[in-house]
Amino acid sequence: MTSPTTKTALIVGATGLIGDLLTHRLVDSTVYEKVKVLVRKPLGWQHPRLQEVAYDFEHPNGLLVQADDIFCCLGTTMAKAGSKEAFRKVDYQYPMDVARLGLANGARQYLIVTAMGADLNSRFFYNRVKGEVERDLAALHYPTLLIFRPSLLLGNRSESRLGETLAAGFMRVAAPLIPAKYRGIDGQKVANTMFTTAQQGLTGRHVFESDALQRY
Repeated sequence: MTSPTTKTALIVGATGLIGDLLTHRLVDSTVYEKVKVLVRKPLGWQHPRLQEVAYDFEHPNGLLVQADDIFCCLGTTMAKAGSKEAFRKVDYQYPMDVARLGLANGARQYLIVTAMGADLNSRFFYNRVKGEVERDLAALHYPTLLIFRPSLLLGNRSESRLGETLAAGFMRVAAPLIPAKYRGIDGQKVANTMFTTAQQGLTGRHVFESDALQRY
């Protein structure tokens, strides 16, 4: 078994809300000797345990996807992607490519953020893609597959999403009246749950719904 002091983590989507919080959480801990991030451009900050790896998602390179635990925080919106095809690339194809390459290189755990309502039979394209990536990741048979389904994410993003900003404001005001599963959730809670569950020695496929994430 790999010693905790020599483990390597790899993150995709490190510039997003959860990815940024999780990257800081990982490098500030002593669980991983090295924390790799696949990036298109520099993060803009440094840490002794942080290793930025320039990566072209359009031309996946298996030599660069090597780690014990892989954390996938990739995600976009239909508005930002501009088309269903572009959205599917970011939320389905890229996570699947990284998962396949990582597994081939000996990765033991794959952790991914999808969304509340992920359902491969959904009539909503967004939820259907999330459900499809969950299904197809499970078919890879990772020793450990951890899936996180948060509701509306709360926190400071590097990019502006007007619709989510307005919804988040409503969520904060109405939170006491909304069931935990549907209540907006702070991105830090999701990042903390990903970090914590990665250290619990779980095996098989586990799904964490938003109400469970609220407890971390």
